[in-house]
Amino acid sequence: MRLLFAGTPEPAVPALRALIDSEHEVVAVLTRADARAGRGRRLAPSPVRVAAEDAGIPVITDAPRGEEFVERLRDLEIDAAPVVAYGHLLRADVLAVPRLGWVNLHFSVLPAWRGAAPVQHAILAGDEVTGATTFLLDEGMDTGPVLGTATETIRPRDTSGDLLGRLAVSGAQLLVASLDALGAGRLAPQPQPAEGASLAPKITREDALVRWDDPALAVDRRIRAVTPAPGAWTTLPAADDATPPPRLGVGPVRMRPEVTDLDPGRLRATKAEVLVGTATHAVALGDVQPVGKKPMPAADWARGAGRAVLDADAPLGGTR
Repeated sequence: MRLLFAGTPEPAVPALRALIDSEHEVVAVLTRADARAGRGRRLAPSPVRVAAEDAGIPVITDAPRGEEFVERLRDLEIDAAPVVAYGHLLRADVLAVPRLGWVNLHFSVLPAWRGAAPVQHAILAGDEVTGATTFLLDEGMDTGPVLGTATETIRPRDTSGDLLGRLAVSGAQLLVASLDALGAGRLAPQPQPAEGASLAPKITREDALVRWDDPALAVDRRIRAVTPAPGAWTTLPAADDATPPPRLGVGPVRMRPEVTDLDPGRLRATKAEVLVGTATHAVALGDVQPVGKKPMPAADWARGAGRAVLDADAPLGGTR
């Protein structure tokens, strides 16, 4: 089939490469326009654009609306349009262009976790299994009929980055298989179940604030769910009432169920680790990141800049 691939971030790249290596022809790639990134805030192309141009495939960055855009897609004479984390909603006139529709790869087993952050919400909720789904896009939020699914176990130490990396690879193979079967007429889309739907809205910076008065398991899940982006954080005790409390980035933690005498947010440092109390038992900090610095082991931070925080004998922020 002749395909238009739509996608933007790094997790969409394995699917694009798998389609390039398939029996189908990717005639063009649709991606978000270049965006400012990094400390210098310079314009940078999306990872999908870089991969497409490396493969010599024409790239479209126009917003997906207007008659001119629709005509441009019609001129491509595409059979189907696979989509992976493109980042734009598509209107009915755009959805109607491909002969076989827009085939979306979503990183959950639908109807669970419809929305922008399915992997993060699966970890946050403590799910043991998630997966990927291919389905035909309609005008709803991840509500179209299903073509295929694959499952993936969530490991106890998985961050959203770890899990998404695996799903991007297995999902790419699912997407190719779904397109193969759809093009050959061997696949009948099935409506999503009426029950079991849940929503996965975008994770905000505020969502990534660690709540130390949650149970240790919930603290661990929140941190892993927002790693690497937007990144978990807490606040340190302020120097005085007029000074905003400084932030501290927090990486994944380790359980310390034997330590139950630390109140939520309270710190205790040993030579080897830094413990923080939660509502149930302590956790040991992994890497931390002071503002403007690179990540470092918590024990190194405690021996340096963190010494003043420990001496202040005040809890970390994020307790209610």
